[in-house]
This record gives sequence, structure tokens and C-alpha cells, in this order.
Amino acid sequence: MAMQVTMGAMLQCGFGAAPSNLVVLPANRVLTQMPDANITDNKPIANVAPFGMCSSLANPAVAAATAAAMGALTPMPCVPVTPAPWVPGAPTVLIANMPALDDNSKLMCAWGGVIQVVSPGQMTVLVP
Repeated sequence: MAMQVTMGAMLQCGFGAAPSNLVVLPANRVLTQMPDANITDNKPIANVAPFGMCSSLANPAVAAATAAAMGALTPMPCVPVTPAPWVPGAPTVLIANMPALDDNSKLMCAWGGVIQVVSPGQMTVLVP
């Protein structure tokens, strides 16, 4: 069962060397313990922090550094470029008039990486 993603969720990019956290700005949003995310929380730096070092040759900085190193893959700082919203989201649940972001959603980076939710930022607690 999919879980709602909130502020502080842990993200991972297929070409990034380190995980990152999701930042959800609290303006006009549902507030549980943390602000809940929707599919438009995809802005680089503002919502999606860098993933350490990038190893995608589609990233111009990585391609230039690799060419300068005579073809040896040379990772460079990872600043995601995410022009489209998260997909698919939860179309039946709206937050700020947009589909809610669930932990099954993916975000595509222009440099070829697929960003996914590793931890949604909230947990289900079973009380005996």
C-alpha cells in the first residue's frame, strides 16, 4: 500500500552517489506532523536537494570532466534537473489542488536519472 510522502522524505537518484531529502514548503498545504507533498514538489534545490556526485554522462559537467580525464569516468556534483512533475502520484487524493505524492512515484532527471522515494518521511505505527 502506498504511503503519503512528507517533508524530510529520503530520496535516491540512480546516478547519484548519496541520498537526499525532500523539502516541502508549508504554504497552502495539508499539515500532518510534517507538510505533505504533492506531485509539483519537484523543483531542484527548493524541493529536491543534490545527490552528492553524479555519474551520468548525459550531465554536461560529468561529460566535460570525463573528456578532460581522457575518458575515465569523472563524477561531478549532482544538481538534479527535473522539468516535469512526479509521476503518477495519487490522482484521487488532492493536496493544493494537485495529486498527492505517494512513495510509488518517480521523478525523471534530464540527465537520465530516475529519482525515487526510499523513505516517505512517515511511518505506520501499530499500537497493541
